Amino acid sequence: TSKTHGASVNKGLYDYDRGEDRIFIRYKCCQINTIQDVLRQRPGWVEVKDDEEWDFNWCDVGWLRENFDHSYMEEHVRINHFRNHYELTRKNLMVKNLNRYRKTIEREVGHMEVSKCDFFPYTFALPSEYHLFVEEFKRSPGSTWIMKPVAKSQGKGIFLFRKLKDIMDWKKNGTHSEDQKEGAPVESYVAQRYIENPYLINGRKFDLRVYVLVTSYVPLKAWLYRDGFARFSNTRFSLNSIDDKYMHLTNVAVQKTAPDYDPEKGCKWQMQQLRRYLTAKHGREKVETLFEEMDNIFVRSLQSVQKVIINDKHSFELYGYDILLDQNLKPWLIEVNASPSHTPSCQEDYEMKCRLLEDTLNVVDMEGRLNGWEKRVGGYDLMWNDGPVFKEDLNLETFGSTCFTVNTHLGKIPSTTCHFQQNKHLQPLSFIKLYGFYW
Repeated sequence: TSKTHGASVNKGLYDYDRGEDRIFIRYKCCQINTIQDVLRQRPGWVEVKDDEEWDFNWCDVGWLRENFDHSYMEEHVRINHFRNHYELTRKNLMVKNLNRYRKTIEREVGHMEVSKCDFFPYTFALPSEYHLFVEEFKRSPGSTWIMKPVAKSQGKGIFLFRKLKDIMDWKKNGTHSEDQKEGAPVESYVAQRYIENPYLINGRKFDLRVYVLVTSYVPLKAWLYRDGFARFSNTRFSLNSIDDKYMHLTNVAVQKTAPDYDPEKGCKWQMQQLRRYLTAKHGREKVETLFEEMDNIFVRSLQSVQKVIINDKHSFELYGYDILLDQNLKPWLIEVNASPSHTPSCQEDYEMKCRLLEDTLNVVDMEGRLNGWEKRVGGYDLMWNDGPVFKEDLNLETFGSTCFTVNTHLGKIPSTTCHFQQNKHLQPLSFIKLYGFYW
């Protein structure tokens, strides 16, 4: 049976209180973390029960899988996932789509352009690509590989290996079928070439969490958040001990179980702090190039699934990108998360995630306050709108196409002025409080 959402509201989108003419937006949220706090504090938003109609739903992917196809949604209704989001967020499907995109670029544009797609490590879906994997494995004896379940997160089920015997043991144990109940494809693990030369700070490995908000795939419209963070391992890096998960996995869910983990100190740097550190060490030009290459990863990964994602005007998606830097300051795409954790690891983390989620709701704009021409909303910058979006201070007629600077500001210190552009109802972006974690 299908359920209609948003059908009984008056005047299109909102319910109105007769006395005060006040706007109400009915929301549903199944997650108990920062997003629940943000929704409850949002003026005019009212939480509804499971069996009641809603205008906005922040759901998990399990609810989506069970209910999306059976729900009829009115024009104004919004939900926080695209129907087949897993085309980008399941590890094996992401690589499949990136490989197909790469072949298309090579066929249609040529070898020069395809080099811009060289941002993800060799990856094979197991067990279906086992023989292809073995061929590649034998070309580089002694190298390190990493095994990951395709549909799990927070470091669960991951292990490193250097011998085929380890894979044979894995196949015998039959662990490759454990995700079938979640509707995962046949290939339930990926074997990925491990980045053996990660960039280290104070001897520790880290990766980056970056937030990208997609409000449409046709045409593609994507926003890049200025804040993000680096997640550090709790142990100094070495390839001599590949079994130490605290050394090789930077997930907070893993690190906080370490015996010497200090929740007050934490394992994070905010993106501004990392960008300052890298600039001081390598110079502005190299760091600008690094962040431009990261922009390239975001756009091309989204383009790789643009034709397979089922675009729906009711859907938006807040992706959590995991990026790893190597010693040459080359960024590598490790994975993309459809439900990035909003559970804070400390007070500063909580404040940053509150701003992120508040700004996400401002971009989705249930209240109808934006004019549609904004290039910045809070901490979000519009980076792609059916083509690259450029910074306002450029004279586009003067510069050649190679001189355009895209409208991205990841890790840059924000200004104190309001950049909502002709929108006086939204809060101005305040200075971001930096993490101060040192070892």
